[in-house]
Amino acid sequence: MAELINLRRARKAKTKAEKEKAAEANRIKHGTPKALHDLSKARSQLSARRLENSRLVDDMDKDK
Repeated sequence: MAELINLRRARKAKTKAEKEKAAEANRIKHGTPKALHDLSKARSQLSARRLENSRLVDDMDKDK
């Protein structure tokens, strides 16, 4: 005997799968998650701050 299929559930499952596929495409299209974006921004600020702190000559010493 053949397996019975609830058409309403099958239709809902198909719609849900299509929406998930579109959501995945949007995630890829619109870039990285906010947490990773914030992490990279914090790392770049830290490296810029370290570079600024390691300078040998300050701007005030140039005037003397």
